[in-house]
Amino acid sequence: MTQQFDAIVIGSGGVGSAAAYYLSRAGKKVLLLEQFELDHKNGSSYGFSRVIRYSYDNPIYVNLMRAAYPLWFSLQEEAGEELYVKTGGLDFGMPSQETFQNLKASMDTAELPYEHLSADEIRHRFPQFNPDDGMEGLFQEATGLLKTSNCVLAHVRLAQAHGATVIDQTPVTQIVPTEQGVEVHTATETYAAERVVITVGSWAKSLLADQGIDLPLKIMPCQLGFYQPLVPERFKPDTMPVFFAHMNGDYGEMPYGIPHEDESIGYKMTTFYGWNTVEHPSEIDYTPSDEWVERIRNFARQYIPDAAGETVSTRRCLYTLTPDKHFIVDTHPQYPQIAIGAGFSGHGFKFTTLMGKMLADLTVDGTTPHDTSLFKLSRFETVMA
Repeated sequence: MTQQFDAIVIGSGGVGSAAAYYLSRAGKKVLLLEQFELDHKNGSSYGFSRVIRYSYDNPIYVNLMRAAYPLWFSLQEEAGEELYVKTGGLDFGMPSQETFQNLKASMDTAELPYEHLSADEIRHRFPQFNPDDGMEGLFQEATGLLKTSNCVLAHVRLAQAHGATVIDQTPVTQIVPTEQGVEVHTATETYAAERVVITVGSWAKSLLADQGIDLPLKIMPCQLGFYQPLVPERFKPDTMPVFFAHMNGDYGEMPYGIPHEDESIGYKMTTFYGWNTVEHPSEIDYTPSDEWVERIRNFARQYIPDAAGETVSTRRCLYTLTPDKHFIVDTHPQYPQIAIGAGFSGHGFKFTTLMGKMLADLTVDGTTPHDTSLFKLSRFETVMA
């Protein structure tokens, strides 16, 4: 017998777990399906930390973070555990760098408070850093880290507390729009619902192709490196800010780093982009590159010398990229009962609780009060296959 739900969420990563939480909290009968185990390492939403920040090069994102921060605080309170750790955030680079200029202009437009620092002021305030002469910094105090896996599992746990059914290790084989809503098929079961939310990360392109949508998504491996600082006390969240270096090089595009409370984790450093992309996760080589580990260490030797210690660990996760690096948060152009969250492009985790709420809004009300102007499917010319 087909099991009936108000809403089915496919994918239990950062966005899907949040969508299930907000839908169940709204009183909906929710099913959350996950093809792997909960908190798996195959996608984009596993690990110790991701950056959370207001500082963005587009005022729309700044304003969305003004909505996201309170949701994280509320989730943290309901979960009864620390999910957000405040560190402050330092963006540094040459003031002529376009990304640096765009960030400053955006924060000015959004009236976001920050401190503008010279190279000498950076060295004095944060002796961990060794910026080149002429470099400048932008410091924003509310930047910090989110405990990634803890956030995902908190959303899932609280969704269950509000009545959601969660089934993992169950891939979806087919999604069928019907007059009553949607049928979702697995290898052994058929589930029905009025609405479905698709949040399957790097598997979105292949799953949505069956719905007549050809999303221009690319998948890129991102390697994370965790290094043992030479002076550990300088690299704790209360002394070391999250940083973004506005520069490119052999190490990739815009290196960044995150401190951790637990010294055994190490100091996290990686870059946004710079790897070859593929069409499907099955093509990804998850084997870490030793050469990349050394390139990031060389970056640290120049600009953050005490971070360039021994490697604690390294691994790869996935970025799912849209051509413009903006997200997809919308409903199917032919089947409005299907909501889609995809293409979070390596910078989406800080927004996941808000994106989940927006998808829940679209599912329940058909609209959301939050600005989705950057995230429409219609911006792609050849969406419908």
